[in-house]
Amino acid sequence: MDRILHYIDMTSEWTGRIFSWTIVVLTILVVLEVILRRILNSPTIWNFEVTIQLYALHALIMGSNTLLHKGHVSIDILYDYFKPRTRAILSILSYLLFFFPFVSILLYQGIKYAHHSWSVFEKSWSVFAPPLYPIKTVIPIVSFLLLLQGFAFFVRCIKSLKNQGVTADV
Repeated sequence: MDRILHYIDMTSEWTGRIFSWTIVVLTILVVLEVILRRILNSPTIWNFEVTIQLYALHALIMGSNTLLHKGHVSIDILYDYFKPRTRAILSILSYLLFFFPFVSILLYQGIKYAHHSWSVFEKSWSVFAPPLYPIKTVIPIVSFLLLLQGFAFFVRCIKSLKNQGVTADV
């Protein structure tokens, strides 16, 4: 089981490392558009759509990496005062009641959403009209990666309970 958890963590880590570079491309495109629009008075019709899709890709695909590094927003006001065993129990309950149902629905609906988009070869409403089906395909992919990383965290919480809370800070 530890080997599977390690592979899940490495998948999230490398997904984050690879796709974190989209922010560099995004920054270059925004600076390019500002220069073209404000200095050269020659705006593009494609840049806005491309930057929106790149930002969506970046924000979505980094979710499992953020979960791996405990970077998502959480309310730790009381949580930090609990014993490790209590924290593990609360995490297990939170994942069972909120995380897994939400991400499972996101995966199911994302598959339907992407399938429909591919079936009609959906395009944007703008003049540039880039295809939307590739970015909509990211939704179920991200949901699956989140489920994997959530599963890894969940299993570690259960393992920490078996170890009497000694390693509950997963």
